[in-house]
Amino acid sequence: MAVAARPAKTGGQCPFPTNRESTMQASDEDEAPARDGDFELVTLRNGSRAVRHRGHGEVMHPSVGPWQEARALYVEQARLAERLQVEGPPLCVWDVGLGAGTNAVAALTCARDLGARQRRDLEVVSFEIDLAPLRLALADAQGFGFLQPFAAAGKALLDGECWSEGRSRWRLHLGDAMQLWQRERATADLIFFDPFSPVSNPALWTPASFTLLRAHAREDGDGCTLFTYSAATPTRVALLLSGFYVGTGIASGLKKETTVAATRRDLLELPLDARWLARWERSTAQAPHGLSLCEDIRKAVRAHRQF
Repeated sequence: MAVAARPAKTGGQCPFPTNRESTMQASDEDEAPARDGDFELVTLRNGSRAVRHRGHGEVMHPSVGPWQEARALYVEQARLAERLQVEGPPLCVWDVGLGAGTNAVAALTCARDLGARQRRDLEVVSFEIDLAPLRLALADAQGFGFLQPFAAAGKALLDGECWSEGRSRWRLHLGDAMQLWQRERATADLIFFDPFSPVSNPALWTPASFTLLRAHAREDGDGCTLFTYSAATPTRVALLLSGFYVGTGIASGLKKETTVAATRRDLLELPLDARWLARWERSTAQAPHGLSLCEDIRKAVRAHRQF
C-alpha cells in the first residue's frame, strides 16, 4: 500500500473461503513481530495477520482482515469472475498499492478457480514503491496462507520478473506511482485503488493523481471502474474533478460505505445524486485532497455532468 514517494449470478462469484469475523483491529500481542524496513507483521483481534507501517502506524486492511476485504471490496464488487467468463480482449486490472499482494492474488485466485470457464485473459499490473510488505507476507506462510498458492508468482515479482499461468499474467512496476503511470501504456479496465490513506500518503489522493489514472482508463467497450475503501468527501470531490463519475460502494468492516468511480455514469449502481450534492454544499470538507477550496472548485463540482 505504500505507493507514492514520501513528501451477482450463481457461478459468477469467486469461490473464496469465508472469514467468519466481520471486523477487527490490530493487536499488540506480538512480542517480537517480524520486521522488514518500515514494516512489521501484526495479529488482528480475530487472529488474522496483517502488515503495519512502523512510522505512521497504518495497518493494511485493518477492519475485516486482508483476504476478506480483498475479495469483497475489490474482486467480488467488480464482478471479476463474471467478466472473465465473457469472451473479449484481455481484461487489465491496475493494482494501485500492491502491499502484501492480497488484492492482486485475490484476482488471480478468482481466475484460477474458474478453470475452463475463464474465456478472457487477465492481466494484473501492480504498482508499489516498497516490496517489504510482500516479502514479509510470503515469509509468513501460516499467517498469509491465501498467498501460498501464488508464492512462486510473488517471488518472481520480487526478482524483477513477470509471471504467467494459462490465461493470467502478473507484472509489477516498482517506484513512484505517479511517475510510473505516465510511462505505462496499458489501458485499465478495473482499478483497485488501495494505497495508504490521504493522511499518510497524500500525493496519491489529489485531483492531479486521479487525473493521471483517468487518462489510462478505458473509454470504449465496458469502460473502466475504480474501487477504493475511502468514502471521504474530499476523495469523492477529487475523483469528480478528475473526470470520473462517482458512486457509493459496499460497506467494508466498520465503514458503512466505500467509493466506486467510473468513466460512465451507467456503470455505477449507486451514483452520487442531488442529495449528495446538497450535503456537499453544506459540508465543511468541500475541497479535494491537496487543494484549498475556491470558487473554481465549487463551480466545477456543480457543473459536473453527473448532476
